[in-house]
Amino acid sequence: MSTATVKTCSLRRKISRNTHSFGRAIALFIMLWGCSAPSFNSSSLTWKTYSNSRYNFEFPYPSNWTALPPPDNDDGVAFIPPQTSSVEIRSWAGNRLADSISQNPEAKITVNPNFKTAQGVSGVMVVEVGPQVSSMTLTLTQGQVKYYWQGRSQSQKFSDYYRLFSYIAYQYKIPN
Repeated sequence: MSTATVKTCSLRRKISRNTHSFGRAIALFIMLWGCSAPSFNSSSLTWKTYSNSRYNFEFPYPSNWTALPPPDNDDGVAFIPPQTSSVEIRSWAGNRLADSISQNPEAKITVNPNFKTAQGVSGVMVVEVGPQVSSMTLTLTQGQVKYYWQGRSQSQKFSDYYRLFSYIAYQYKIPN
């Protein structure tokens, strides 16, 4: 192996190590910045509560947000703020198919709960950050009913709505 090859490999390793360290530093900075961001103050907003008559779920929403036309089957609702239609919160529910119908009996998918509502119900929260649209989706299952709540916005504005979305998801209620 020539001296030039050894120097090149050594340089590549240094660059790789420094790039990896730099990436960790950026990730740490973002996490710490998020911790120091002002917390969401729910008392600064006026709230209404949406209650679904078919599936009996409910959640708070800002009182100045407007409901979009509901679906004919009354399984949910969507709200948008007055200033933009590119942000929305929505919730819906549906009856689950029996396990024998909905999946291959040999394939079992298990998703561990990672979120708990103020009501004490465990569910799965998924945050997806995309190039144009980002969303936060909560899924709760009780008996044969699956409940969904979602907040979504343009990706560049998602951080502006993240704490609002989190608060509403936390307040989401389903029948006991």
